Amino acid sequence: MPQVVIRGDGVAAYCCAHLLDRAGFSVQLVAVDRPRLPVIMLSGHALTLIRDVFERPDLFENAPRIQKRIVAWGPGSQPASLDHSAVVVGEEQLLAELRPALTQRDRLSGEAAWTIYASRPLPFPVTEHRFGSRIASAVPVALSADADPRACLIESLDHGWLFLISNSPTTAWLLAVGDSARSLLDQSRVVSGQIGAADPPAAEFPAYPRIISALCAPGWLACGTAAMAFDPICGDGTARAVREAILAAAVIRSVAKHGNRADVLSHYEARLIAGFQRHLAHSREFYRSGGDSPWWREELDGIERGFQWCESRLGGDFNFRYQLRDFELEAVK
Repeated sequence: MPQVVIRGDGVAAYCCAHLLDRAGFSVQLVAVDRPRLPVIMLSGHALTLIRDVFERPDLFENAPRIQKRIVAWGPGSQPASLDHSAVVVGEEQLLAELRPALTQRDRLSGEAAWTIYASRPLPFPVTEHRFGSRIASAVPVALSADADPRACLIESLDHGWLFLISNSPTTAWLLAVGDSARSLLDQSRVVSGQIGAADPPAAEFPAYPRIISALCAPGWLACGTAAMAFDPICGDGTARAVREAILAAAVIRSVAKHGNRADVLSHYEARLIAGFQRHLAHSREFYRSGGDSPWWREELDGIERGFQWCESRLGGDFNFRYQLRDFELEAVK
């Protein structure tokens, strides 16, 4: 079997390593230092997907649970309470559970046939396309005495939005996107009432969607956040990273079996762009309805530019020639 080097130590890297090792490939993980997210909310669908891939049916059975979502979205909107099902974990905790025990993870013999880039730096020449300018800050907070730790809250404001998610009965993380957390909290009618005290931001990071081109070439694939990053408003980043990893591993297995490299690499790139476009379409609805200030219009313009970029890459009538079946890539008949 070919040898594969996987650069990265996030969910996508671990998923690729697990699937390729299970298929008999020699796999080497190369860790790349990067900041960790303090908290991740895994939806029921995302958790089921991860459990299936890693064959861990009891994973995070006892993790803190979110059972309700309170939404105040749009100018003058009243908060609405919706049923929700998710678990809350730290990224370090998630990766500690998922790190694969590779059967062949020592130094590879000879040159690897494939490199999977699940973290930066990327091979030259690769261009990153950015669709927006918003920055997010992650703020540790103490919940107020009457806050419900089983609920997450999201609220749109004139110059950004807030998302509050508890990680214990008394503490939570606040995600502030757009203006500073302090400024957004001063405007808040819903989220601010759930917070007893807030610390300074622990981290800042880009919150606008972005994607690279090319996404693959003979001998390498980009996957996970190295390939594209999503707006956290949709909350689907972890599940998307797993799905990309499943496809990346399936592409490498298909080339090893059938040698149809150009076709499957084209399929891989198109699938990732189509997934990115679906994310933009979903995000677009939030930014159309979240507010009507210049900030919202500017960020919506970025999303529209991204959507058009995807259209130009896919063309108006693109047909996929392969499909996934039980982690294997098969030609569409």
